Amino acid sequence: MAKYIHVHTDDPQQKMVNLIISGPVDKFATITPKIARLYGKIGKPARATVSIVQEKKYPFRLVGPNEHEKKNIRYTISELNTGQNKGYRVTIENIKQDKGRYFEVLKLKTDSTIRPEIQISVHGYISE
Repeated sequence: MAKYIHVHTDDPQQKMVNLIISGPVDKFATITPKIARLYGKIGKPARATVSIVQEKKYPFRLVGPNEHEKKNIRYTISELNTGQNKGYRVTIENIKQDKGRYFEVLKLKTDSTIRPEIQISVHGYISE
């Protein structure tokens, strides 16, 4: 990963310096899919399943949701065993009863100091 930074100075010879900061980024967990999409019709179930598989180097446990009112979704969390790495399956369900689009972010607390929260974007579209 690389990030570019513009540094403004008071040096008359060089008013601006461009810096590039780069380095490897370790993956904390694999989240599949990255965005939960809930597309459906009014009165019909719309569900999506997201798997969160931890990297062996960074073990963690989900310790609960961040308390935040969810207007359009409800969800359940179950453990997922992929053989080598442990993880979680998050099942997200639409509860919106009228036509329209919505966007929510599901925030899940972990017991990790490296990444104390995992976020899952939820996009919903309910039609007639």
